[in-house]
Amino acid sequence: MARVIITLLDSFGIGYARDAAAFGDKGSDTLGHIAAWMAANRKNADGSPRYLFLPHLAALGLETAHKLSTGADLAHPLSGEPLQDDLLDGGRVKAAYTCAEEVSKGKDTLSGHWEIAGVPVDFDWGYFPDRPKCFPQELVDTLVKEGNLPGVLGEKLASGTVIIQELGEEHMRTGKPIIYSSADSVLQIACHEETFGLERLYDLCRLAYRLVQPYRVARVIARPFVGKKAGEFVRVAAHRHDYAVPAHEDTLLDYVVAAGGSVYAVGKIADIFAHRGISKHYPAAGLDKIFDATLQAVQDAPDRTLVFSNFVDFDSSFGHRRDALGYGEGLEYVDGRLPELLARLKPDDVLLVTADHGCDPTWKGTDHTREKIPVLFYGNHVKPQQIRPFHTFSDIGQTLASHLKVGPLGHGNAASIWKK
Repeated sequence: MARVIITLLDSFGIGYARDAAAFGDKGSDTLGHIAAWMAANRKNADGSPRYLFLPHLAALGLETAHKLSTGADLAHPLSGEPLQDDLLDGGRVKAAYTCAEEVSKGKDTLSGHWEIAGVPVDFDWGYFPDRPKCFPQELVDTLVKEGNLPGVLGEKLASGTVIIQELGEEHMRTGKPIIYSSADSVLQIACHEETFGLERLYDLCRLAYRLVQPYRVARVIARPFVGKKAGEFVRVAAHRHDYAVPAHEDTLLDYVVAAGGSVYAVGKIADIFAHRGISKHYPAAGLDKIFDATLQAVQDAPDRTLVFSNFVDFDSSFGHRRDALGYGEGLEYVDGRLPELLARLKPDDVLLVTADHGCDPTWKGTDHTREKIPVLFYGNHVKPQQIRPFHTFSDIGQTLASHLKVGPLGHGNAASIWKK
């Protein structure tokens, strides 16, 4: 019986989308710019350039998917060897590969994941303005009153790692939580795990989630941190929790569970889908722990299971922080461990490597970037080939639904990726 394993590299775009200009993102290219940055800035011991090296992802078609997306070659081959004119006859690409564009109105995490699972977001999320006191006063007053708080700090759009250094000591002294937003449709609350309390933070976020519903905000995120003083505060990624609205239609996950299958969610996938359509949750934070949890989920998964993993560090630790080196070395880490995952695949399994949007670390600002994403299907029954570009992420979900014999989903068209 078939299984599907989705390995989603959060924010790993491969070239700007056709509508990128409307988002201010024309010219962005997460993979291409990371490869160029590393070729120009990272050196071997002898002083020669140390290029981005992703041989296993290249074998799954990543480099060729990027060229399909952008029409341009990367700064240096990901496998260390030049591309051949006829990749398939040469046997170098082992997967069915393409790129996909998003039709959802936003370039946020929920929209990308939901669209992959067959539910595009055809409405506008609510966003908070980039100005001091960015939250409606009524919202803040109600949060303070019902949360029994002495007040709040922040109330602006900010980087989470920066604002805890700025306001962390005052928060510990006064007991006032730090509330802030970003370019996403989100309200975030940062509190010290010891002085404020983790469970109290979660309770406050549940209250905030209820209060932001009239504003059509997609998520409230609990951002616990530890440390003694400014400059030493660090966020505890393992204790982050997202309170997200559920999808407005049934997703691929719902279809799988309704058909008697299972969905094993790794990392923040359960939060992204509001814990709906989830059979088992594997909490994990950090690339190493998320990869370990993915391997365990694949090991545990029975037939007709969807294993869905989100590698959030590419977005939160590298993309938003504009850390091209960290992003590139993170990709190399995942690539180096990919053979462990391939070795655990069963004969009828399909592995998908993909993303949900871009977050080009060389681009202006700290926001996501409107980009195409890689779509790399691998398995014994998958024919190595270049397939048509997907004009909605939902083509991904529809293709996987056909393999799992569920659906059809409400959106998207299945691609023919199978061997005869």
